[in-house]
Amino acid sequence: QVQLVESGGGLVQPGGSLRLSCAVSGRIFSISVMDWYRQAPGNQRELVAGIPSGGSPNYADSVKGRFTISRDNAKNTVYLQMNSLKPEDTAVYYCYVRVLSPDYVYKNYWGKGTLVTVSS
Repeated sequence: QVQLVESGGGLVQPGGSLRLSCAVSGRIFSISVMDWYRQAPGNQRELVAGIPSGGSPNYADSVKGRFTISRDNAKNTVYLQMNSLKPEDTAVYYCYVRVLSPDYVYKNYWGKGTLVTVSS
């Protein structure tokens, strides 16, 4: 089994910053994909940023230049640094990973989500 623990959400004023973390633990050989998604009320879940193992990060146009995704492979953790936050960034943010188990089976996992509210 694999567990994902997200942290770092909260209430922040427009223009402020937050840093989300997602720590992955359990039966892991490697993690190929680590992504952050978000879902605002009434909207579909959308990809915010992703960082493949050994690859370059990619971002949704709406967050380019403001958000930075990074990963620490030694800690099996992915981060999302969010700067210059806007009210439209308000959403539940979900961590998504694709894990290769020690018996060489790929599985996808979602975190439970962490709420980010941008409001004055």
